[in-house]
Amino acid sequence: MKTSVLAVAVWGRTAPSHSITAVMITDDQKTIVTGSQEGQICLWDLSSDLQISSKEILFGHTASVTCLAKARE
Repeated sequence: MKTSVLAVAVWGRTAPSHSITAVMITDDQKTIVTGSQEGQICLWDLSSDLQISSKEILFGHTASVTCLAKARE
């Protein structure tokens, strides 16, 4: 059984730098995943009317994220 958890992106007055180096869209076309030169991975919600809003930002990579791939279930 899958459960969903709402994510909150928290930062100050401005979002962290995110120079996009890789992009992926999920199979259901509801989430965009971006990798950055700064080593971050960001998840974005994509609505049916093509509005994009931030969902999560993941830190931890020590190098640029240049490739994204989907994991198998």
